[in-house]
Amino acid sequence: MSVKVWTRRPEAEQRALQPETSIRPITAPPSDLDELKATSNSFTLDTFTVEDAWVLGNLLRSRLLPLPEATVISIALANTSQVVFHCVTGSGVMPDNEIWVQRKRNTVLRWGCSTWFMHCKFDGDEATFRTKFGMSEEQAGKYAIHGGAIPIYVRGVEGVVAVVVVSGLKQHEDHGVIADVIMENWQ
Repeated sequence: MSVKVWTRRPEAEQRALQPETSIRPITAPPSDLDELKATSNSFTLDTFTVEDAWVLGNLLRSRLLPLPEATVISIALANTSQVVFHCVTGSGVMPDNEIWVQRKRNTVLRWGCSTWFMHCKFDGDEATFRTKFGMSEEQAGKYAIHGGAIPIYVRGVEGVVAVVVVSGLKQHEDHGVIADVIMENWQ
């Protein structure tokens, strides 16, 4: 099966500068693993630069600003974990959200798939997840199998290049908004 390679649309950068004013529904991601793999488990882009991270982060911010929930948006490079975009969308974000961001990022970096995929694979059962990988509770606490982190791959590059994380909504919405924004602004 060939992998779809996504290219940023020319108008995406301009859209990133224009905050949305109305709330749009977030597409619910599939829970079937095969369907998820085919649609939004990860995205392979033609390139991924700090400019792409800035555009993607601001598109997410624009999309999330009208919502009443405060969210954290974080994009980090996989090889160094260097954060190349990070912001919150409103008051009410707590230090706990930052811990969720790190736990979600850790999951993507270790298994190379979205945290929503891991959630669906284990039916959200943390004990089964922990047992499957032979982890103690303390070790498993470094990972989250809750939606909201998606790996970015780049054509011709082996392995995850970046991790996009949203934290603060319901987990299927955290995942869904990332997928929506990429599918709307990359082709």
